[in-house]
Amino acid sequence: MKFTEIIQLLSSTASNGAANALCREFIQNNWMTKSQAYRLYGRGNVERWLKEGLIGLIPHSKKSKKILDRKQLETVAESSNRNTYLPVAER
Repeated sequence: MKFTEIIQLLSSTASNGAANALCREFIQNNWMTKSQAYRLYGRGNVERWLKEGLIGLIPHSKKSKKILDRKQLETVAESSNRNTYLPVAER
């Protein structure tokens, strides 16, 4: 295993552990609104992930708006390496 792979694995593990601890203590919800996702990951990325079906909107039980699953969104954001972008010449 390469040194950069170990660093990425440890970083991902620490991030996931912190997120799980926050969710377990109810400091952070298991879901987020689209506007929160836009602020964290950028409007273009979130809209592209929705369009490609990598993430999906979930109806919220108490509110009329739809929400996003935080873990699913974080997973897609971590694994996003821009493979789905088109080169400038092909746009």
